[in-house]
Amino acid sequence: MMVKSRAYVDHVLELLAPLGEVKARAMFGGWGLSLDGLTFALVADDVLYLKVDATTLPAYEALGLERFVPFADQPEKAMNYCPPPDTAFDDPEELMAWARPALEVARRAAAGKRKKR
Repeated sequence: MMVKSRAYVDHVLELLAPLGEVKARAMFGGWGLSLDGLTFALVADDVLYLKVDATTLPAYEALGLERFVPFADQPEKAMNYCPPPDTAFDDPEELMAWARPALEVARRAAAGKRKKR
């Protein structure tokens, strides 16, 4: 994973602004995007990936969208993040229709971690 452009991250932050104050943090050669302390998206190699779980992953898979694999030679280490369809970048409402569930996935994951403690 390698950072390609801060300009792309800034563009994504603008697109995600309807969610609230989304923050980008450089991490592991890419960016983690968070809202209210919850990481719900990643940017790697100028691609946005949204957090998924068993509830939301089928919608991505139905469109042939695959989970993020940080190391091409280790596909078994796919992470629970998928890119939204390209059409989402042309329609702010469509992007929100993918981003809001990703934020809910992050909330569910955080709630699950709190319960385990």
